[in-house]
Amino acid sequence: MFLSPLRGLAAAAALAALSAPALAEMTVTDTIGREVTVPDAASRIVLGFYYEDFMAVAGPGGFDRVAALSRAPWEGWRSLQWATYVEAMPQIAALPDVGHTSDGTFSLEAVLAAAPDLVLLAAWQYEALGEVADRIEDAGVPVVVLNYNAQTVEKHVESTQLLGRILGQEDRAARLAAEYEAAVSDVLSRLKDIPETARKRVYVELGRKGAEVHDNSYSGTQWGAVLDQLGADNIANGQIESWGPLSAEYVLSRDPQAILFAGSGWTGQDQAILMGPGVDPALTHARMRPYLTRPGWDGLEAVKTGDVFAVYHGGNRTLYDYAFLQFLAKALHPEVYGDLDPQGTLDRFFETWMPVKFDGTYFTRLPSGETG
Repeated sequence: MFLSPLRGLAAAAALAALSAPALAEMTVTDTIGREVTVPDAASRIVLGFYYEDFMAVAGPGGFDRVAALSRAPWEGWRSLQWATYVEAMPQIAALPDVGHTSDGTFSLEAVLAAAPDLVLLAAWQYEALGEVADRIEDAGVPVVVLNYNAQTVEKHVESTQLLGRILGQEDRAARLAAEYEAAVSDVLSRLKDIPETARKRVYVELGRKGAEVHDNSYSGTQWGAVLDQLGADNIANGQIESWGPLSAEYVLSRDPQAILFAGSGWTGQDQAILMGPGVDPALTHARMRPYLTRPGWDGLEAVKTGDVFAVYHGGNRTLYDYAFLQFLAKALHPEVYGDLDPQGTLDRFFETWMPVKFDGTYFTRLPSGETG
């Protein structure tokens, strides 16, 4: 009887499962409330996203348990980060690629060909896959959904503890989760010391396409969510849904008191504000300056006072994103958060939890005298 390639792969996976020794199992509840039975010691994992978070929880050698990954969100969205980890762990570049949910290249066949015993997906990937995720499970491979994108302490902690249980690293995960909770709580507990009248108007823009293009701002998500946490007056709120550009005229009319650019090392974006692993801050500053030559920007309060900042876009919605919360809190209200050391926070996180040491520019302020 002829089997289609997909049915053939599913049949092969089922046959392999029947012939393999029985593994101990456990049932976990993932971040969207699904009860999933997973191997007690998963050793062939398809990793969809949250690469650094996985490494932090898994510990030394943990990435050896990854059998395949969705490569484009890492190599394409965070190319400098990808290159850093490939240099430290060359085997990453040789892992099979299962494709990307956002461009239609995600392949069920590639997933099954990797012979996984577990698939880990971000909530946004699981939602995008729809019935394809069901078909992965129909082939006998459990799917667990993580969610750091929610940008809440609750989901960060839940995702971290879930990873810890799956990977047999409960103690490590508990320490990471406690560290995260404590740092965020410290920042938020001080908001009461900032009068409503002192909350600053902030404009955030993705520095991806160069100064000639007004790129995305954020409302209620990504950097917009961080500004909301800090009680800032994000000028994008009420103007866009989630993300999108604000008009040049509107930005001028709101006269922001602080400007925040989100930079990275995107593939194919030669005018981007470069930030991330291995980036010298001088290069980041050089890519920031052209934005300040936009018509009318020399009259903005933020430019006059030198309150022009940039953050690494790839660091948001991660286990170490509390360092960015610290940075922005201190940038906007140094009188309340002056004792915080966000760079020290990052250095300690990478030294303690990651397989590479911190190196690069993850947040910065355009030096005094270069903004006006």
